[in-house]
Amino acid sequence: MGSFKDVIGHKNIIGYIKNAVQEDKVSHAYILNGARGSGKKMLAVLFAETLLCEADGPEPCNKCHSCRQIDSGNHPDLIHAGPASLETIGVDVIRTKVNNDIMIKPYQGPYKIYIIDHADLMTEEAQNSLLKTIEEPPEYAVIFLLTENCEKLLPTITSRCVMLKLRNIKDTLIKKYLMEKLEVPDYKADMCTAFAQGNIGRAVLLAKSEKFNEIREEAVNLLKNIREMEFSALLEAVRHIHVYKLEVEDYFDIIMIWYRDVLMYKATRDVDKIVFKELIPEIKERAKKSSYEGIELVLDGLDKAKARLRANVNFTLVMELLFLTIKEN
Repeated sequence: MGSFKDVIGHKNIIGYIKNAVQEDKVSHAYILNGARGSGKKMLAVLFAETLLCEADGPEPCNKCHSCRQIDSGNHPDLIHAGPASLETIGVDVIRTKVNNDIMIKPYQGPYKIYIIDHADLMTEEAQNSLLKTIEEPPEYAVIFLLTENCEKLLPTITSRCVMLKLRNIKDTLIKKYLMEKLEVPDYKADMCTAFAQGNIGRAVLLAKSEKFNEIREEAVNLLKNIREMEFSALLEAVRHIHVYKLEVEDYFDIIMIWYRDVLMYKATRDVDKIVFKELIPEIKERAKKSSYEGIELVLDGLDKAKARLRANVNFTLVMELLFLTIKEN
């Protein structure tokens, strides 16, 4: 059973939700914007569960028939809509799951609630179709749009929704959660927290992931040897990393943390702040050979690589350019 007490961080958003419910000031449409794993869906479901709860409190009672239905995924007035694949949400999905359904009154609760996951993947036609519903919704309807990039939504949609932006969570809270709730060892909790960069969901995934260790070893091996690698070896490394294409953000973040360590040591000579503690000799060596300007060029190259992949630039070309930038700096 869900509870706001289970949410790590996001106190401001939880406070807003409770006040909106208590003061009967619930909007007809919300955008919850945050990175993958930041807790958007959990907050949306808890908000919905509170609205549909038969106890009429500021949070779910977890005991009533409605709460039990939501917990089992069978509440008739809570509808989930999202993409069939992580590509786009077409107009047919919005028409079928939202527009054509929303005029049917709630079956048992005071609200009829729609959670549209990955709403930033809606096509322009789908957004325009949804806009008509958001402009004149039934009084019982509440729509949650979950996005990683709310800027992809039309301004006409964002202007008609309450925006709830999920911020990064403090590292101390993430590490505490990993160690106390998941019983992750101290050293591993430090590593997962550093790579998660304020994202609790990602920290949990990393702590449980076996593939992450493979990706980490692959990236570290490249970083340790890239200066001496021939161009043909770089091309082979690009082909090999294609295996991890779906986890390329993790690969990028490993490189970023490595160079953060290099920059930190170069500037402070303090090994206590290094994340890759088992690779301190390699970090020291790279700090000796790389200039501040070179490190900045690599970090800038990482940002450009992420942006290019989001713009669907050829994966192999993006990785080749990034690896050459790392090799030269």
